[in-house]
Amino acid sequence: MGDDRNQGPLQGIRFDEEGLGQAVARVIVCALDMPASDLLLTWNEGDVAVSVRHLGIPKRLATVSQEEGRRVVSHIKAMAGMDIAQKLRPLDGRMVLRLDDGRTADLRVNTIPTMYGEDMAVRLLQRDFDLRAVDQLGLHRRDLGLVKSLLSSPGGLILVTGPTGSGKTTTLYACLHYLNDGTRKINTIEDPIEYALEGVHQSSINPKIKLDFPELLRSVLRQAPDVIMVGEIRDPVTAETAVRAANSGHLVLATLHAPTAAGAVDSMLSLDVHPHFLASCLLGALTQRLARTLCEHCKTSYDISESPHTFDDVRPWLQPGQGERLCSAPGCPHCNQEGYTGRTGVFEVLRATKEIRRLIADRRTVREIRDKAVEQGMLDMRRSALLKVAEGITSTEEVIRVIPTEHLMPDE
Repeated sequence: MGDDRNQGPLQGIRFDEEGLGQAVARVIVCALDMPASDLLLTWNEGDVAVSVRHLGIPKRLATVSQEEGRRVVSHIKAMAGMDIAQKLRPLDGRMVLRLDDGRTADLRVNTIPTMYGEDMAVRLLQRDFDLRAVDQLGLHRRDLGLVKSLLSSPGGLILVTGPTGSGKTTTLYACLHYLNDGTRKINTIEDPIEYALEGVHQSSINPKIKLDFPELLRSVLRQAPDVIMVGEIRDPVTAETAVRAANSGHLVLATLHAPTAAGAVDSMLSLDVHPHFLASCLLGALTQRLARTLCEHCKTSYDISESPHTFDDVRPWLQPGQGERLCSAPGCPHCNQEGYTGRTGVFEVLRATKEIRRLIADRRTVREIRDKAVEQGMLDMRRSALLKVAEGITSTEEVIRVIPTEHLMPDE
């Protein structure tokens, strides 16, 4: 093993047969302490990289030999109840790890065969981790009020969209926490259950017994819920059932694959949902991305008084005095020389007004729906990102990294 290539807290770590369990636990604790969202073991031609995904960025912690990599993979597979002998097919497993300091971590394990070996990804979830409130997601005060207004509706459909790892689940849990005041019966259908919420009735799909979203959703409707959270709408049956539930007086929250808030409408229609029924129940849709936040200890600002029109597009949403500087962070000991210490959401929230419902019912284009929403005051993704920069929360480089270029281009 090339110990000289290991970095940080894992420097010099060895995965010998003796003490293997302790070494693996050390890696997992290191990842949880960062905190990282995923632990990754990836095989190369001559070694195995041990990495984490921290603040959305892969970061290598150590490089070990292939023999040690095989030991680690086999050990974690055994802990997660996976077939150690099966190396030619993708596998999924799960384990609960109780740490010496009293913390409990839920680990979701996936392996996949690659050219050089069996890559492994471990999703890390801390059960005692404090979930974010709606106010802490990063919504602009205008959008925060809008989201709370949507959640106060007795029935209807709220869609949350965005790519994998953009924080959709965090947003849904924050919404459930906001709604969970004891006055509503809340049921969830998840894949899998990521956090246990007291007072919320949570169910998980089980593909091994062919228990999927459609069947669970139909059963949940017979449990007399007030609020239903659907982890993901991924097929026509689930889409149709969710719309029917929303039209019958339930408040339904769900995630969906769509690039923009207006694009959520198109995604639902592509799943054969009748446009009239979707228009009648849709309360709103939001899309989101996660941007890293600048370190407050080393953040510096640059005067842009010679370019006074930089933030003209978002001036109405800025507090007095904001928007006169750009910020960056060179890195310091507090942020491990990275310049960033956390992440915040960049949102686009579309409210289904009467005019937008009419466009949906008439099957008008995504562009027409989006333009009408902007005309009615929607803070689109470009302006939302620009606000984060103007407020000194993140940098222009980070915005360009996480948000597709087509969403950053000004309207023609």
